[in-house]
Amino acid sequence: MAVSKDQVLAALAKIPAPDGQPLPQTGVLSEIVANDGKVFFSIAVDATVVQQWEPVRKRAEDAVRTLPGVQSVMVALTAERKAGAGGARPQPAAPTHGQQGAAPGHGQGMIGVPGVEAIIAVASGKGGVGKSTTAVNLALGLRDLGLKVGILDADIYGPSLPKLLAIREKPQTIGGTRLKPITRYGLTVMSIGFLIEEETPMIWRGPMVISALTQMLREVEWGTLDVMVVDMPPGTGDAQLTMAQQVPLKGAVIVSTPQDLALIDARRGIAMFKRVNVPVLGIVENMSYFLCPECGTRSDIFGHGGARQEAERLKVPFLGEVPLHMTIREKSDAGLPVVATEPDGAHAEIYRGIAAKVRDQLGAGARAAPKIVIEA
Repeated sequence: MAVSKDQVLAALAKIPAPDGQPLPQTGVLSEIVANDGKVFFSIAVDATVVQQWEPVRKRAEDAVRTLPGVQSVMVALTAERKAGAGGARPQPAAPTHGQQGAAPGHGQGMIGVPGVEAIIAVASGKGGVGKSTTAVNLALGLRDLGLKVGILDADIYGPSLPKLLAIREKPQTIGGTRLKPITRYGLTVMSIGFLIEEETPMIWRGPMVISALTQMLREVEWGTLDVMVVDMPPGTGDAQLTMAQQVPLKGAVIVSTPQDLALIDARRGIAMFKRVNVPVLGIVENMSYFLCPECGTRSDIFGHGGARQEAERLKVPFLGEVPLHMTIREKSDAGLPVVATEPDGAHAEIYRGIAAKVRDQLGAGARAAPKIVIEA
């Protein structure tokens, strides 16, 4: 029998806060997500008292873990400064279970993911440009080049990998604290979407998202990988900065359509990664052109060549053009990515060409921790 939200709250009511109040009455709890034996919530407190709250977080986690039907628990302790206290952004607090240190600051070293040789981000400045489809087929292209590849779905609010890879099973837990990723098409795969129902809204604040990302990196048994591809959420927010600050990314692949509007947002993404010292491995122009399946006529629905020109202007590599084609869309919707299911087709060849260009750049040396300069 699956655990309910009310059962979780009843267990938490027995946990006193530092001031003696029952935890649910303190106003520090986020929305509690309880699905299929997986429980997630955060405790958000002021940064000045965070050390007092870590024992509370640990007791809360232990209490929920003992409930019948609970398979795994993730409780994040997050801290933020009150208005007027330096204007700091919300940030992860003390390391939670198994987390190896907080985000590195100026001059601190980064901690990689054990067993993972290189981590690359696939990002876009805006949604709707086919970033996740590109990430999956890029990962499969790297696999076809003989690399051992994993893919992490870092889009907490809109996870795509469960659908793109037709994964409906839940990951197993190891010792109640670590997750065993799912294998599909030779890829090692992890997504928050495996742990929640498809229609469950993720009503999480930024710090909870950061903590969830950190735990999917650090508390998943990834094994030995040559490359981990991270499918980033669109935009240039907390998730991107968290990955840049906490993980030694070897580089970022930017996905854009040829449209001027999409290119403006892609430009912002490139600027952000450069700002935090992440090499830009290149730009992919997705939905580059449309070939009529009946007559073979080519139509540049969103324009054409804009991403290539932008790459030349910004002096970053241009990785390739992916057409707007029904086969790619239909296969993606069915969880049958073209590189895996039509390996001899023209589309698979395009993605493998992009993957080869990415692979060729992964021999670069380790990246130093970013120094983020705040301009007045």
